Amino acid sequence: MNGKLIIFSAPSGAGKTTIVKRLLAKHGDKIAFSISASTRQPREGEIDGKDYYFISKDDFLHKIAKQEFIEFEEVYSGTFYGTLRKEVDRIWQEGKSVIFDIDVVGGLRLKSKFADKALAIFVNPPSLEVLKERLRGRGTDGEEKLKERFAKAETELTYAGKFDVVLNNFDLESACQEAEELVLDFLAK
Repeated sequence: MNGKLIIFSAPSGAGKTTIVKRLLAKHGDKIAFSISASTRQPREGEIDGKDYYFISKDDFLHKIAKQEFIEFEEVYSGTFYGTLRKEVDRIWQEGKSVIFDIDVVGGLRLKSKFADKALAIFVNPPSLEVLKERLRGRGTDGEEKLKERFAKAETELTYAGKFDVVLNNFDLESACQEAEELVLDFLAK
């Protein structure tokens, strides 16, 4: 089991975070969440070191130069996200596999880097319209940011076939059950 990665990727609003949280609550003895670093500002209720490592853009760029990231990306203009090497090492040292809730490009980068040690799952929303409703319903972004997210989501949906599995999140309970089966099967190999 040690040394494996489980990657959940999807456009923002597809439900990957909810699925990952349910898996962690049920199987925290086997898996641990990889906390990403980000240059964005925390949203209400988010905690540094729990939800993300919130760092300045200068600090992020410094860490890139020192090759401290396994992967990173400028997800939105001026906003960087990345996976710190020390975060993955920390989880593996605990004897657990790493679970990621990560954007689509980052997920594919991890899969290409870790190949058979990684299971890459694309969470597919019921439709682009449902995705848009979910993002609007969050109330966390202005109209310009929403347009940027919608455009990004349309592009990300075209990458689904590059993942090991496409998990349809048309019904949350069914998607969570299927995700659990996929993860437990992968960890048992």
